[in-house]
Amino acid sequence: MATASSSLTFSTSLPKFCRPYSISITPPPQVSVYFKKLSISSSLKISKRTTTRASSMASSGITTIDQNNKKVVEVFDTEEDLAVSLAKYTADLSDKFAKERGAFTVVVSGGSLIKSLRKLVEAPYVDSIDWSKWQVFWVDERVVPKDHPDSNYKLAFDGFLSKVPIPPGNVYAINDALSSEGAADDYETCLKHLVHTGVINISSLSGFPKFDLMLVGMGPDGHVASLFPGHPLLKENQKWVTHITDSPKPPPERITFTFPVINSSAQIALVVCGAGKASIVQTALGKSQDSEVFPVQMVSPEGELKWFLDKDAASKL
Repeated sequence: MATASSSLTFSTSLPKFCRPYSISITPPPQVSVYFKKLSISSSLKISKRTTTRASSMASSGITTIDQNNKKVVEVFDTEEDLAVSLAKYTADLSDKFAKERGAFTVVVSGGSLIKSLRKLVEAPYVDSIDWSKWQVFWVDERVVPKDHPDSNYKLAFDGFLSKVPIPPGNVYAINDALSSEGAADDYETCLKHLVHTGVINISSLSGFPKFDLMLVGMGPDGHVASLFPGHPLLKENQKWVTHITDSPKPPPERITFTFPVINSSAQIALVVCGAGKASIVQTALGKSQDSEVFPVQMVSPEGELKWFLDKDAASKL
C-alpha cells in the first residue's frame, strides 16, 4: 500500500506565482432514515436508495431528485453513513475524470467537510484511487500561517492530505506571506496558469474555470466558501478569486472563490450535518416561507448539485 509522507515538500517546477510553499506539519496527537413526515414537492421524485459500506453492510436511505435543476438530495441516518456514501461518490468521480482527461481537479473547503472525507483514507479507496491524478485546491482559505489552527490547509493536511499519496506538487495552497488581497490575486494567477496548461478545464458556457468536483460545506448562517449573507462579494462576477477583510466569522481576512467559479463546476457535493443547520436546509430546499435568500441557495453548478445530509440537518424537511 502506498503511504503518504508526514510532511509536504512542494515541487518547484511551476512558475513562481503558482508555486505551492514548503512547510512541514506534524499531525496532532446507517442508512435507514426515520421521519415522521417527509414532504416532497411534485417536481421531485423520491426513491429508496441502497448504499453499500466497504464492509458490505447495506442500509437504505432517502433520495430526492429534481430533474429540472439537476439537484439530488440524499439523507442519511448517521454522519457515518454519509461519509461512506461520500467516499464512494468521490472515488467514482475520480475514476471517471482520471480516465476521461488524465486529471481530477478537486476543490475542498474547511469546517467539518474534511472529517466527512475520512473514509477515503481507508480501504478500499486508499489503495484503489489513482491519487497521482488528483489536483487539490481550496474554495476559500483564511489568511493565516499554514500551521495555524484556523488554516483550512492545516485542517486538510492533518485529516486527509497527509494520509494519501497525492503528489505534493499537485496541492495548491495560498501564499500566506501576502496580504489577503495579494493572496487572492496570486491564487487567481495560479488558476489561470493551470487553465493555460490544461490542468484545469475552462467552461465553454461561462469562461470561468471548470473544476471536476467541488466539495463544500455550509455554515449555520447559510454561507458557503467565505461568501456570507448580505455581503457585497455575493455579487462579484468578474474575479475568479477575491478577498475579504471583514468576515463576520473570525478570522476576518480570507480569500474565496466567487460564485461564477463555484457555479462553473462539473459537480458539487454539498455536505451538511447537524440540527443547527436544519432551518437553512429547509429554506434552501424550498420547504420554508422564509423570503431571505441565503448564499447556499445561489449554488447552481453547470453539472449536478448533490446534497449529502444527515437526518438532523434534514429534520425540518
